Amino acid sequence: MATEISQEERAQGNIRKPVLLNKIEGCPDTINMAIVIPKEDGVISVSDDKTLRVWLKRDSGQYWPSICHSMPAEASCVDYNKETRLLFVGQDSGSVTEFELTEDYNRLLHRRDYVAHQGRVTAVKFSLSCEWLLTCSRDKYFMWHCTETGRRLSGYQATTICLCLEFDEQSKYAFVGDYSGQISVLKLKDNTFDLVTTLKGHAGSIRCLSWDADNQLLFSGSFDQSVVVWDIGSRKGTAFELQGHKEKVQGLAYAKTSHQLLTGSDDGILGIWDMEVKRLETPEWVESDVCQKCSSPFFWNFRKMWADKKVGMRQHHCRHCGKALCHACCSKMSTIPLMGYEYEVRVCDACFEQITPEDKAPHATFHDLKHGIVHMHLDESRKVLLTTGKDRIMK
Repeated sequence: MATEISQEERAQGNIRKPVLLNKIEGCPDTINMAIVIPKEDGVISVSDDKTLRVWLKRDSGQYWPSICHSMPAEASCVDYNKETRLLFVGQDSGSVTEFELTEDYNRLLHRRDYVAHQGRVTAVKFSLSCEWLLTCSRDKYFMWHCTETGRRLSGYQATTICLCLEFDEQSKYAFVGDYSGQISVLKLKDNTFDLVTTLKGHAGSIRCLSWDADNQLLFSGSFDQSVVVWDIGSRKGTAFELQGHKEKVQGLAYAKTSHQLLTGSDDGILGIWDMEVKRLETPEWVESDVCQKCSSPFFWNFRKMWADKKVGMRQHHCRHCGKALCHACCSKMSTIPLMGYEYEVRVCDACFEQITPEDKAPHATFHDLKHGIVHMHLDESRKVLLTTGKDRIMK
């Protein structure tokens, strides 16, 4: 299903609403990934029924396959380059197949097979300027190959399954998100690499990444239902949280012209975040044995419970200041949009009094797309968003 972001300007803080254009149905198995063909009314999809399909919009207004190519194994991911019309398909077997798509989008020309991994390929990226094919897999490896010769250049072994990747062609930095919730930042060279740092901020697996090359911002979506914005360019380790989803974040797309971040979750909710707002970092949670306001002991502080003849309390944290407090001292609820909290979270009494109605003005909107999102792809030039659903439908 393709969704167009309407041209109406934001009014009174309301961000543009998506409008449904079309649905693409007919795939008999799980669609793992789909992308919009740039400057064409077409979509490329890969699925667990081992098929690579190229869908073109017909005169009837419906999308029908012009190509339905059967792969040797389940097709798990895809990348397409509009300048060269090169198409790269990752498979469950660990191989990546390179095709050239003809100008009329009716035929595939096989070019090369890369025996890249020993497990399911989870992400592929083609860099035209570097002539590199970058891949990661469930075998815990991130690899890159030379697309001119087909030769493997080098690889990096993560501590756990690699799930997604992004690449900055200018600096040659690769970002690899894994199952443990960490993002490895690698500086790539022709035959080697430097591990620059490891970003740790999620409590769940990293499912998707998006890169803003202009502002040097990395966006990560996770199974912990949150999105983290990493300010890579500042080199200060600054990170902002975006909390608005109630299920796993499965898709990310950054629209640089409108400065909006699009996020999609497992329950079919599309979030549209205003990234022009100057956001605040969430505070570190303080650990304490007693409530930092009333000094009541927490339930593990046996010595003070015995001395005070009190039953221990459960520890809570104020999302605004980070203090460790008991329920009675941290019972208020409020949104904190500048810190990324678009739904009500627990805050202490003192912070609740400080938060003004202006501070509660939302900086994101949420829309029900009515299918659990598996993957998202944005064609910013046409303001078209493609979502792939768990219901085997593309919108």
